[in-house]
Amino acid sequence: MLMDLRPVRQSGLMTLVFAIVCVLSAVALIYTKHESRKLFIELERLTAERDELNIEWGQLQIEQSTWATHGRIEQVATRDLSLVRPGSTEVYVIERQ
Repeated sequence: MLMDLRPVRQSGLMTLVFAIVCVLSAVALIYTKHESRKLFIELERLTAERDELNIEWGQLQIEQSTWATHGRIEQVATRDLSLVRPGSTEVYVIERQ
């Protein structure tokens, strides 16, 4: 009565292969989760930076509109450039034909 050891070896080999595949799958899952978390953290950082830049952009637009008002331009013209508003006799209207 000799026992054939081929089925036992094949099932042991299959078990080993399945164990290796499971371990590799688990390692791949851990790696993927880790990369996903790193990318999410980077996304959150970039989103916060974008929000800060949007706030700064809004502040700069308000500042630009403040500096460009007619009153501000007139103030700079009279104070810094010593310009004066012309009198009504010094204004000429040219009509186009």
